[in-house]
Amino acid sequence: MSSDVRLASPQGKWILLTTVLGSSMAMVDSTVVNVALPRIGRDLNADLAALQWTVNAYMLTLAGLILLGGSLGDRYGRRKIFVLGVVWFAAASLLCGLAPSAGVLIAARALQGVGGALLTPGSLALIQASFHPDDRARAVGLWSGFGGVGAAIGPFLGGWLVDGPGWRWVFLINVPMALVCAPIAVRHVPESADGRTHGRFDILGAALGAIALALVTYALIEAGDGSLPVVIVTAVAGVAAGVAFVYVEKRSADPMMPPDIFASRQFTAVNLVTLCVYAAFGGFFFLTALQLQVVAGYSALEAGTALLPTTALMLLFSARSGELAQRIGPRIPLTVGPLLCAAAMLMMLRVGPDASYLVDVVPALLVMGAGMVVLVAPLTATVLASVDTARAGLASGINNAAARAAGLIAIAALPLLAGMGSEAYRSASAFDHAFDRAMLWCAGVLVVGSVLAFATVRRPAPDCRRPECLTHGSITAPPLEPRLGKGRLEAG
Repeated sequence: MSSDVRLASPQGKWILLTTVLGSSMAMVDSTVVNVALPRIGRDLNADLAALQWTVNAYMLTLAGLILLGGSLGDRYGRRKIFVLGVVWFAAASLLCGLAPSAGVLIAARALQGVGGALLTPGSLALIQASFHPDDRARAVGLWSGFGGVGAAIGPFLGGWLVDGPGWRWVFLINVPMALVCAPIAVRHVPESADGRTHGRFDILGAALGAIALALVTYALIEAGDGSLPVVIVTAVAGVAAGVAFVYVEKRSADPMMPPDIFASRQFTAVNLVTLCVYAAFGGFFFLTALQLQVVAGYSALEAGTALLPTTALMLLFSARSGELAQRIGPRIPLTVGPLLCAAAMLMMLRVGPDASYLVDVVPALLVMGAGMVVLVAPLTATVLASVDTARAGLASGINNAAARAAGLIAIAALPLLAGMGSEAYRSASAFDHAFDRAMLWCAGVLVVGSVLAFATVRRPAPDCRRPECLTHGSITAPPLEPRLGKGRLEAG
């Protein structure tokens, strides 16, 4: 394994470039698609359920396979799996861009998620495995910072593409990025693997987890207009698959999600808080992109640009929030942060027809950003501090999967809970009323998360309180954290 490349060397710069390009493909794609949804629905004659699946198909395969993707890289070579993920992601993106129907687009999005699960863990792991120990922290900081810039410009870029050459270029733009990224990785990034990785892959566990999420998601999306017997059977089958997943993980010699990690009450509690918080975030960003265009009359570019204040606050202040939480403990930030975000959800009730950006939208997004700044870094730091240092990477991965699963379920459930019909997004008045109800649900879930944090979170042990990376590159996912103790890094 090569781990002596210096950041200032030409090879070091090439490694940084390819990892930034690779991770940005997945990160930017996850932020731009929401902005394109109204135009996709109109061009493909898709109902609201199809738009939900356009987002959820990607999140489903990504959440279900991301832990397995990291393990494949450790076993067979991180560069090899990373390049495979980049090529797979680009091919699926091409299929998305050429999709003639909503069904084809949804299937291609699921394939995109598989590629994302292969490349996302590898980008950070390659930095850890390739760079000299003295340069790793700076390399991670640069990589995360550039990723943050990508996340910030993603909605703006998506809006510009949708209003300009068309929504298909939201996906097609990944192809030239991959054509640059993959050859650089093959030529300049050294191969690395973990020779200590043994045992079988938990493929059955990963499959059961993904099937459980898929069936429950299907039941929630179809509950509004689908056949009741089919919805009931699907929901029961989803619960059964979830029970089977727990059983398999208990019996497996090498489980993807070892049940004994939940023996830490604080780890369990913080993951419950994560479910509440990221369910609200997932629903908020999915519906807000639609609300701004369908109801407020914004163009795709204006809707994408409107979300920049939240991202900017996260990039500027998340690290300082993490440092503050280390001094005062996580309980106050994890209690106050969700309450600020809940207040922002209530402020979004002002965003209706002809809403003023400066008067109605910006104040809510600033409060939302402030709440996320207070909340997100301490949340992940507390997850890492709730388990032994050697299991910090596993803890971060599980927390990541919990966050993505929460967003997945929220996007499926919120339209049902808010009473959105299959054609709701085609009517400004109908969508506006449903959006208001959805924001009330999101605010309520955030309050539950705040109460949980206040009741269960305590100051972690002093010997494992400081994560190495606090920079946040995405506003809808946990920060990217290093896997501690074994010299590996894992995407969070």
